[in-house]
Amino acid sequence: DVMCVIETMLAMIMKDTLGIEIKTPFPRMSYAESMLRYGNDKPDTRFGMEIVDFTEELKNCGFKVFSAAAANGGAIRGLCVPGGEKFSRSEIDDLTKFVGEFGAKGLAWMKVAAAGPESNIVKFFTPDELSLIQKKFGAKPGDLLVFLADTPKVVASGLGALRLKLGKQLNLIPKEKFNFLWVVDFPLLEWDKEESRWCAMHHPFTSPKKEDLPILDSQDTSQYGRIRARAYDVILNGVELGGGSIRIHREEVQEKVFQLLNISKEEAREKFGFLLDALKYGAPPHGGVALGFDRLCALLLGEESIREVIAFPKTQKALCPLSGAPGVVSEKQMRELGIKTNIKK
Repeated sequence: DVMCVIETMLAMIMKDTLGIEIKTPFPRMSYAESMLRYGNDKPDTRFGMEIVDFTEELKNCGFKVFSAAAANGGAIRGLCVPGGEKFSRSEIDDLTKFVGEFGAKGLAWMKVAAAGPESNIVKFFTPDELSLIQKKFGAKPGDLLVFLADTPKVVASGLGALRLKLGKQLNLIPKEKFNFLWVVDFPLLEWDKEESRWCAMHHPFTSPKKEDLPILDSQDTSQYGRIRARAYDVILNGVELGGGSIRIHREEVQEKVFQLLNISKEEAREKFGFLLDALKYGAPPHGGVALGFDRLCALLLGEESIREVIAFPKTQKALCPLSGAPGVVSEKQMRELGIKTNIKK
């Protein structure tokens, strides 16, 4: 119901402001699919060049960088850059440096010629593997194929950012298009390596999906990452316009989630006793969503920054150039409001 209300409202805004008809309901994509195909949880679906996964097909190939990554639980994925054969070696080196900012140790590449892929790494692959690579990419002569082999997180973030960079650089993104979609089925929990514990991806009051509730009782803690949340983000052209969730309305479910987060019963009672009591007495299923209105305005106006649409933008020193705020508050106003400061003059 929440998602229906929001997408209906957004479709109406698009029609009333820009005269553009937007079909509802919006497409829905799972978090897992978004990370696999686009490398992030806010996919820009206005253009192709999607990430292609080769982990299963190339896990036993002769290129040790790929096979070692797969053997260690990593991923082998890549992008097909249309017309990328024209990229010079220095330009490819720049792309390698770029993905290095996301933790990647290198960027493997091949250029597609009429006779097939060409590169100094081609010798490590069989003819069948090279044919499979070109076919799965849908690559044509003149294209550039780039690969990352690393942990799934590094591969996703590196290729996701590289896709957007190349999309802009090669003018592949149609600026006149408005592609809305929902990203759903986020993980309820994510593992914090530094603290060695599970943390809530959104907040500890997000409801798990009904079919995943049994995992809350599992003694195998490694399974907790499989619990999906009833959370959702609305995306427009690769920008998160807003997000929300259906909240937990059953006391026993809330207590189990607290336990998974290493929140003891005593701590839960001290911090959230009011909530647990409310759930005990009966709370209806409920949820919501928060929209970034400034972001929406910026996208509708074709602006890159929300500073161009904020009514009263602030400087880096938190000053308002228009009104001069913050201003001086008189002692009389302070007394009227019952506020007292301990600042010594």
